[in-house]
Amino acid sequence: MSTDTPRRVDAVRRTGRIIEALQRRGSAGVTELADEVEFSKSTVHEHLATLAEEGMVVKDGHAYRLSLRFLDIAEAVKRTIAEHDIVCEQVRELADATGEVVHFGAKEAGCVVYIEKSKGDAVVQTEAKVGDRMPMHSTALGKSILAELPAEDVERIAAEYGLEKRTGYTITSLDELQAELEKTASRGYSIDDEENIPGMRCIGMAVSLPETETIGALGVSGPSQRMTDDRIETELRSKLARAANTIEVNSLHS
Repeated sequence: MSTDTPRRVDAVRRTGRIIEALQRRGSAGVTELADEVEFSKSTVHEHLATLAEEGMVVKDGHAYRLSLRFLDIAEAVKRTIAEHDIVCEQVRELADATGEVVHFGAKEAGCVVYIEKSKGDAVVQTEAKVGDRMPMHSTALGKSILAELPAEDVERIAAEYGLEKRTGYTITSLDELQAELEKTASRGYSIDDEENIPGMRCIGMAVSLPETETIGALGVSGPSQRMTDDRIETELRSKLARAANTIEVNSLHS
C-alpha cells in the first residue's frame, strides 16, 4: 500500500462540521446540530462534551456556542499574514478618506479570505464580511494577488477551483482572465467591474514583501456610479498605493 497519502481521521472531519455549524447558528442544542450536520445525537453530544472540556465551546443551559478562545486563535492567524495593527489602521484610515468599504484579504486554498474590513460614511453594504472566502477571479483583491503569481499557478487555481459566473460580467474564460491579469500587472491595480456583486465596482492592489509571496491585498469598493474610471485614476489609486506601502514597510520591519 502507498504511504504517500496521509490517513484521514473522520472524527476530526465531524468536529470541523460541528464547529462550522455553531459558527453559522451562534448557538444550538444537540438535536438542532445533529439535524444540521446529519450525525447521530450521541455522536454530536460526545464531540460537544470533548470540545467543552478543551475550552473550545461553552454550554449555556441546553445550548452550546463557540468559546472566546476562537478570538485568540483568529488574532494569532491574522498576525501570520502581516503586521495586523498596521493593517487595521490603514484599512480604517482608507475607509475614512474615501467614504467607501475597504477590505484587506489574503490567499488561501485558491480563494481570497477577508481578514479586515472598515466602512466609510458613504458606504453601501457589501456582501463580504471578515472571515468570508470569495473567488479570486471575480474579486479585485483576488485578481491583484493572481497577477503576482506565475501563469502556471493561475492555471492550476482555475482548473482546481473553477471560474464561477457570479454576475453577467464575471470573467469565466482562462484566456480572458490571463489577459485581465496582464492589464492588472501593467497598471499596478485590479478592477472588479460588477463581476462579483451587481452594481458594485472595486479597485484592488497587492501587498507584497521582497523575495516573498504576496502577503495579501487591499481593496476599495463602492457603487458603480461613484467608482468611476476617473475617480479610480485621480484619487483612489494613489490613496490605495500609500496604504499598501505603509503595510509593506511596517511588515518588513516587524
